[in-house]
Amino acid sequence: MSAFAAETLLFEPATPVADAIPVIFSFPNTYTIGISSLGYQIIWAMLAQRADVAVARLFTDTHEPLPRHPELVGFSMSWELDYINILALLSQLQIPARAGDRQTNDPLIFGGGTVLTANPEPFAAFFDVILLGDGEELLDNFLDAYQAVRHADRAAQLRALAQVPGVYVPSLYAVSYEGDAGAIAQIEPIDADIPATVAKQTYRGNTLSTSTVVTPAAAWENIYMVEVVRSCPEMCRFCLASYLTLPFRSASMTGSLLPAIARGLEVTNRLGLLGASVTQHPEFDDLLDYLAKPKFDDLRVSLASVRTNTVTEKLARLLTARETHSITIAVESGSERLRQIVNKKLTNDEIIQAAINAKAGGLKAIKFYGMVGVPGEAPADVEQTVAMLQAVKKAAPGLRLTLGCSTFVPKSHTPFQWFGVQPVAKQRLQSLQKQLRSQGIDFRPESYNWSVIQALISRGDRRLTPLLELTRDFGDSLGSYKRAFKALRGQLPPLDFYVHQDWPTAQVLPWQHLQGPLPVPTLQKHLAEAQSHF
Repeated sequence: MSAFAAETLLFEPATPVADAIPVIFSFPNTYTIGISSLGYQIIWAMLAQRADVAVARLFTDTHEPLPRHPELVGFSMSWELDYINILALLSQLQIPARAGDRQTNDPLIFGGGTVLTANPEPFAAFFDVILLGDGEELLDNFLDAYQAVRHADRAAQLRALAQVPGVYVPSLYAVSYEGDAGAIAQIEPIDADIPATVAKQTYRGNTLSTSTVVTPAAAWENIYMVEVVRSCPEMCRFCLASYLTLPFRSASMTGSLLPAIARGLEVTNRLGLLGASVTQHPEFDDLLDYLAKPKFDDLRVSLASVRTNTVTEKLARLLTARETHSITIAVESGSERLRQIVNKKLTNDEIIQAAINAKAGGLKAIKFYGMVGVPGEAPADVEQTVAMLQAVKKAAPGLRLTLGCSTFVPKSHTPFQWFGVQPVAKQRLQSLQKQLRSQGIDFRPESYNWSVIQALISRGDRRLTPLLELTRDFGDSLGSYKRAFKALRGQLPPLDFYVHQDWPTAQVLPWQHLQGPLPVPTLQKHLAEAQSHF
């Protein structure tokens, strides 16, 4: 049986009309990973419910029957390094990788998702159109605008689409540099008819996303996902998930959340509650009471990362009763000073109490998320993380503790976008590994070297296009990036410029013409507040 045959759809696809737009909508990874993306599910369902669209799905390992002559090919991009798969899929479809090489009969290539909304510039040459922001706000307007110019020539189509709020056409913006290896000098539209800036579009409703398909082939088998909140009110200063998605929104409990859960549980007994800070839904306690009802005794509940001071014994008991045995909380550091720098509003006492509550409620394990290389970090801050975990272990003996630890990576549209990656982070990961494993605390570091590549793409500009193409040719390994930089020496800034340098706040950023939720002066104010704790 094919992966598609095993799906249970939770929406009614439209029957395409005779002249429907042939569309391929791709997730540039395997089916199992792609179908587990709630964002991908939502956009696919929106496409499939339009009678004027005939959509086929494409993954790296499987696809539905594809149209011979698609007019639109879309990519949902959740991970930076999936660009390799986008290039491979374009090649498979016999579509030129670069927008500038496409002809009249080639489809328009569009993209969306977190990576492209944050900073599309390293990938700009590969896309005709990029949708910045929430699909609920963007997709229908984009398709309606395309319908109006469907039979126009390519140049006219792109100019028309560029007038739609949130629709970014990279080829209509010119970038100049202060020399081949210098910073960006300016970014401006090619003429006065093109908007000078493109603003991310934000869906502000209180009916949030829910799964449109349930399948045993998903990464979490047969799970029904419900978005409880969107964005995060905490606004940690490094956090793209908070700053890029502001404002914080919560699903209406009686208006949409509970009816959505009831619908999903008609087809499965696995429920995933999603959001950057699920437990900060204003009526989360009422949701716990609802899920604790006897009629849900066979229900399995999974929870995204939760805020430390919302880990109550009541929450732990419910999760235990619903077959979840661990929780994940982001603490960033055991250093109070460092948490002030990043605006993480919690104390070590609250972390310890969360562990005590988790154990009292029957949970077996806690996974903490931490970070090294945070701007302003000193060796003593790392030592305090070790001390904090020791205190947790002492206060809640028998609770299995894990620290997942990443290296700080600067992200666009956040107050820390001007900081570079600190090379000392590599040694600090090694130090934590040595100290924690000897004490029976499971330490799971993310690769420092891949964090460097993530930072390269996160702060990259259009000059990276040939580097990304070469890297694919060289085999997509860490060594491939170094080899590509060497081959392109003199044609783009060195790795250090993109990854490790602190940038002046006056410097033109690659995404300067793309408006996020907060204006630059506000981000600079938040940056100054962080620096006051250095």
